[in-house]
Amino acid sequence: MNNKPSWVFTDQMRLLFKGVIDPMAGFFNSLGISPNAMTVIGLCGGVAGAILIALGWVTWGGIVILITAPLDALDGTMARLKGEKRTDSPPSFGAFFDSVIDRYTEFFLFGGLLVYFIHSGNWGGVALAYIAAGGSFMVSYTRARAQSLGIETKVGILSRLERYIILIPCLIFNIPLVGLVILAVFTNITSIQRMIDVYNQLQSQAASPSK
Repeated sequence: MNNKPSWVFTDQMRLLFKGVIDPMAGFFNSLGISPNAMTVIGLCGGVAGAILIALGWVTWGGIVILITAPLDALDGTMARLKGEKRTDSPPSFGAFFDSVIDRYTEFFLFGGLLVYFIHSGNWGGVALAYIAAGGSFMVSYTRARAQSLGIETKVGILSRLERYIILIPCLIFNIPLVGLVILAVFTNITSIQRMIDVYNQLQSQAASPSK
């Protein structure tokens, strides 16, 4: 049994902005840009933003990430419009590549914040960035590990989209500590929520009569 939640914020946002994302994706397809190339462009934007943050230009780093983060929604749509499969089931390299690059983008972003706080001598900020990074990666890992068991879990407070919605404004307004406090707490809560969800699904499967 696979109990997918009926309401997922990320999926709802994709539906809400479909009228904007689809034309943009079609335009980039017409330029001959591949979906995987768009994924890499998004990574480059994340790296550029992280470098700016590390150098102390937190607001500019947030602005760069604000501009390039939406590219994450385009690569999958570009693939769909081209008739390419970019799904987890059935599996495709595009979906795998996108997920891996997403993790690298977050890795560089949190790395930029770590460097920034180390240079500032703000060890509380260093600790928060470390905990928030760990929580963010665990949110993704719990879903990936569940999928390896044949279970889908998207529950929880802070998926990747919500994390960006919280962190980007905090970077732009140069209050990164506020964003990191929220992420440090709620990403780890999200990981626990997903562990509970997987446990409940497995228990339901075990209790169901075999067919």
